[in-house]
Amino acid sequence: MHKLTIDPSWTLFLDRDGTINRRLIDDYVKNIGEFEFLPNALEGIFELSPLFDTVVIVTNQQCIDREIITHEELKLVHDHMMDGIEAAHGRIDQIYYCPHLAVFEPVCRKPNPGMALQAQEEFPNIDFAKSIMVGDTLSDMQFGTRLGMTTALVLDGTNGDIEADIKVSDLKNLASYLI
Repeated sequence: MHKLTIDPSWTLFLDRDGTINRRLIDDYVKNIGEFEFLPNALEGIFELSPLFDTVVIVTNQQCIDREIITHEELKLVHDHMMDGIEAAHGRIDQIYYCPHLAVFEPVCRKPNPGMALQAQEEFPNIDFAKSIMVGDTLSDMQFGTRLGMTTALVLDGTNGDIEADIKVSDLKNLASYLI
């Protein structure tokens, strides 16, 4: 595999659960007590931030339409996450989430392009051909591929068979690969 050459005009799209924080199996992060940064996530975001013009999170959160948590409770979780990222001198420019149920296949839910198009509307500099989508699931990789992005899969010991342009152990490993 050849090394990817990026420049500061690129955009980094990050999934949340399983990429930044520990994914809760068959459950959702419902409050800040359940939010746990993955090893090397904060250091990785710190190292990745200066490499990209725009850094955004795109996350499916059907727990809202399932009435498990509210938009306000999700905001508290995201504020807690952002506080940790900022304390570690990392940068996230915006968080996009899809609150809708997967069964209805809403345009905002990955692998559909809605959140990327919303990001591009807010940040017109985003060029999907000069973007990396980082996640841990098939829908994350499909999202990136459908939009012409480079895909980076965060391995968790169970997802190694998912196709991706780059496979890494964590966000710090991705930063080391790109630097």
